[in-house]
Amino acid sequence: MWITAPEKHTLFVLKVEAMSGETMKAVRFHAFGGPEVLVYEDAPKPRPEAGEVLVRVRAVGLNPPDWYLRDNYKALPAFRPPVTLPVIPGSDVSGVVEALGDGVRGFSIGDAVFGMVRFPSFGESAAYAQFVAAPASDLALKPAGIDHEHAAAAAMSGLTAWQFLIERGHDAPNPLQPDPHRPVPLEGRTVLVHGAAGGVGHIAVQLARWKGANVIAVASGTHEALLRELGANRFIDRTGTAPEEVVDDADLVLDTLGGPATGRFLRTLRRGGALFPVFPGFAGAAEAAERGVMVSMTQVRSNGSQLAELGRLLGDGTIRVVIDSSFPLADARKAHERAAQGHVQGKIVLQVA
Repeated sequence: MWITAPEKHTLFVLKVEAMSGETMKAVRFHAFGGPEVLVYEDAPKPRPEAGEVLVRVRAVGLNPPDWYLRDNYKALPAFRPPVTLPVIPGSDVSGVVEALGDGVRGFSIGDAVFGMVRFPSFGESAAYAQFVAAPASDLALKPAGIDHEHAAAAAMSGLTAWQFLIERGHDAPNPLQPDPHRPVPLEGRTVLVHGAAGGVGHIAVQLARWKGANVIAVASGTHEALLRELGANRFIDRTGTAPEEVVDDADLVLDTLGGPATGRFLRTLRRGGALFPVFPGFAGAAEAAERGVMVSMTQVRSNGSQLAELGRLLGDGTIRVVIDSSFPLADARKAHERAAQGHVQGKIVLQVA
């Protein structure tokens, strides 16, 4: 789900045109910093342009790029794009169609929809608000079987797991490696998911099981019951056992935490296996080549048609989204503080009145 190097992608700064001078409530920040910079205040209400849908937001899903933007990308020092303040963070929404821009097909006023808006052009999506104008192609109809909170929570995490494991779903150049990312067959394979209780991880566990994989879930011990309930065949408590010491026959590792330490998972893979780090920082290319392991990454991108596929699985209960905690939009600061505490089980969401 991560944002990438500035020479590969341009950050578009949100330019909101007021709809007849109307305002809405939104969360913005006027300076970079910690959760304390988030301010609940009046902001211009957007209007949909051609090909866009105006959504009355009911819930917002939180994701790491939200706080990367808020603190000016300190966690990604190689990526420091210019950002014009104030800015509304967030990309994942669920809500009801309020108005349609010219040329929009497939949606009607009053439809319940969800989506990840304009990612990875982060800073332009502006989800922490009562209204958001979104490209129609970024949205899908909300499954009738789940509420707005669970739909909003599913967008980025679900698309990240889907585009890593099932189908890339876009032809954009890969900013993380020379070649396009290629998912590998899962049926009958052993898949290890590291960070399995997190937003991406707990959906990845379920998608892998849906595709017929044998799943090893790695997380702290407090999450074992949940992950077994979600379909994990085996659980490893990473606080007491190093996965690389007890696994050596995995076909695929999805490391949702990634970073420099992801190289240790090379030892868990059989020759010809694959390692998919979600966060950049892998530096073991020589060892991977020696072990015959393919290492591949991708960057999640908005995709309404893939969300519709995921939505069918959410609607019939094949996949479910776990909510760690929920806060009113006005308490977005508290939601970011919860995220900073770590050990999040599933997703954090904001309720929008």
